[in-house]
Amino acid sequence: MITEIAQIEIKQGMEVEFETGVKNAVPIFQRANGCHGMELRRSIEKPGRYRLFVVWETVEHHTEQWRNSPDFQAWRKLVGHCFAAPPEVEHVRQIMRGF
Repeated sequence: MITEIAQIEIKQGMEVEFETGVKNAVPIFQRANGCHGMELRRSIEKPGRYRLFVVWETVEHHTEQWRNSPDFQAWRKLVGHCFAAPPEVEHVRQIMRGF
């Protein structure tokens, strides 16, 4: 399993609309091949900054299957207009868990 971390900067005043869009996108992610969960977190220090965590079986499930799917376009239609800049995305693998 890998985790996609997308840092997303939202246009000022669009935070509620963005959060609603992400909530409405949950079924889209649920049906995505290789997707095992998602979670959205908002920065306390920078309220216009969010981090979306999506768990995928492999990087390819995200970068090849998801990004080339009609569901990816549906996701972007729900939230893309809220972006102040393109999301910054990286993939991480858990090395250890302390507790």
